[in-house]
Amino acid sequence: MLEGMLFNINDGYLEGICRGFRSTILKQSDYATLVQCETLSDLKLHLQASSYRSMLTSDEGHEKTNLTVANLDEQLRDKLAAEFSYMRRQSVPPLSEFLDFVRYAYMIDNTILLMTGTLNQRPVDEVAARCHPLGRFQQMEAVHVALTPRELYNAVIVDTPLAPFFLDCITEHSLNEVNVELIRNMLYKAYLESFDKFCKSLGGVTAETMSDILAFECDRRAFMITINSFRTELTKNERASLFPRCGLLQPAGLAALAAADNYEQVQMVAQNYSAYHSLFFNAGEGPGERTLEDRFFEKECRMNSASFLRQFHYGVFYSYLKLREQECRNIVWIAECISQNQRAFIENYIKVEAL
Repeated sequence: MLEGMLFNINDGYLEGICRGFRSTILKQSDYATLVQCETLSDLKLHLQASSYRSMLTSDEGHEKTNLTVANLDEQLRDKLAAEFSYMRRQSVPPLSEFLDFVRYAYMIDNTILLMTGTLNQRPVDEVAARCHPLGRFQQMEAVHVALTPRELYNAVIVDTPLAPFFLDCITEHSLNEVNVELIRNMLYKAYLESFDKFCKSLGGVTAETMSDILAFECDRRAFMITINSFRTELTKNERASLFPRCGLLQPAGLAALAAADNYEQVQMVAQNYSAYHSLFFNAGEGPGERTLEDRFFEKECRMNSASFLRQFHYGVFYSYLKLREQECRNIVWIAECISQNQRAFIENYIKVEAL
């Protein structure tokens, strides 16, 4: 009771706002309607009966026309960023620090996207337009001037919150697609380990909830890094160096993944962990099957939905963002299937469970 009273002094209002946002997430009945839509205009009509109504109308109150999948995706991301930014502006430490940590993942993704665009000789403005609004920072469009990770750090990253995560990435090697992918994974490793340490320092329900969620995220990355490294030039030692060290797999499971030579050996590692064994069972790419990536997304949604069953903690802010993000991916998936007339796949979205 005392913990709840003290929590509500600074953070109770925003937790209420966050739970209010959570209540507007689409229900399964909404999805049942969306998958029946024949055109994007039908999709827009049904979305206007949800919290997305304001997104689909202009400042004068008139409906926006010429809806495409690309601008729908952009509007969805902008709405998500606006809701999150509102909560961040109203927050005080340590909640503001927690929300900043949540944003860092989007900053990493934007940095990597710009680096990849530069390597592929894409115009900076074109690539920057594809960056997630939650991960924008002042220096990011200067990424194209860097030729090595050291130059990238000295010219761009050193004055951003990503600087502490980038220290292990600094080398004199030229940037190429392989090095960029290594930098992405090294950044995420440092970020997740730092975020986990910060959440544990907060203690209480926040530490308990976020430790479970971040442990899952770390283990998911370890599994996917291992699977994606097969038939590449990445050595087993390099693979092991990319694994975040704060999940359930640490240490024995990570050691086994580092030594794995094929997908079957990864499955054998998963069999030793009840949390992951069922995800690998019958996962596949065939008709009616769910891919391993989809099953990880489904488990992530269940965990984030469950965090709302407890009160007085910061985990709800992280979980809300992840659930809304998955909802955005679902809407875009349905819109793509409608646009490309691929209705056989339209129901292959990830269910966002309402607990």
